[in-house]
Amino acid sequence: QVRLVESGGGLVQAGGSLRLSCAASGSITFNIYIVGWYRQAPGKQRELVAAITSGGSTNYADSVKGRFTISRDNAKSTVYLQMNSLNSEDTAVYYCNAAWSVSYWGQGTQVTVSS
Repeated sequence: QVRLVESGGGLVQAGGSLRLSCAASGSITFNIYIVGWYRQAPGKQRELVAAITSGGSTNYADSVKGRFTISRDNAKSTVYLQMNSLNSEDTAVYYCNAAWSVSYWGQGTQVTVSS
């Protein structure tokens, strides 16, 4: 059974930083998966924040470009999301997704930015 577990969320003041982690376990060849960080704010649809391919290519939502950085450590089956210069609009539940022939989701981690 494959599990994705997010961690690192919390309460931070505007302008602050957080680092989210998404750790995979179970029967998964993690290094071939495209991994994305998504977020869902109350009353809004889930949106893609950042993604990273098996080769390390990255893609970001316009709203986070220059502030967020996605990276991966395949040896640890972990993907990170470094979030800097946080603002209230970044408040959401952040989810990790790993996709190849199948797709897996984590349970989410809450990020709250206070102004």
